[in-house]
Amino acid sequence: MEPVNVAVIYYSTSGNVHALARAAVEGAEKAGAYVRLRKVAETAPPEAIDAHPAWARHHQDTADVTEAGHRDLEWADAVLFGTPTRFGNPAAQLRQFIDTTGPLWFEGKLADKVYSAFTASNSAHGGQESTLLALGNTFYHWGGVIVPPGYTDPIQFKSGNPYGTSHVVGDGEPGEVSLEAARHQARRVVEVAAALKAGRAA
Repeated sequence: MEPVNVAVIYYSTSGNVHALARAAVEGAEKAGAYVRLRKVAETAPPEAIDAHPAWARHHQDTADVTEAGHRDLEWADAVLFGTPTRFGNPAAQLRQFIDTTGPLWFEGKLADKVYSAFTASNSAHGGQESTLLALGNTFYHWGGVIVPPGYTDPIQFKSGNPYGTSHVVGDGEPGEVSLEAARHQARRVVEVAAALKAGRAA
């Protein structure tokens, strides 16, 4: 059986979601998957980025991360999306990428894949769950198989969000609980995607 192909596609302003994305990559790779880490294109004007030192620094630090494209979605058996919370919704940059996928959806190329999502907000209860649920609306339209972490590992009782890994930026950079939750979520995504792939091949 061929390994599962996993795309981790994210947007990050100052690096918190990027850290969760890298942890998800670690979890998926340890579960035996081929993994692509991809960021979506930055759509904010340079003057807005430069006005915030942390944003400008992260933008420069991740200049070598490949931008996501439609071919990454076609290649993947499973996709984990990461985004900051913006008023209880995914960031506009991630939505902009998702909104370009109509042709793939129309051809049925996004159906029957495994999807999952993770997020970060500045404050506790800052729209994390509604952001993840909003991404779920897209996955429904695509005909995807949504795989949340649930409470399927002891780490989930520490992280506390069954919808997807989430981090409170006001508490500092993602710590080991958030990072391990992201690794677990990715492992679970790989396990389910592998089972589906094996079932289809049987």
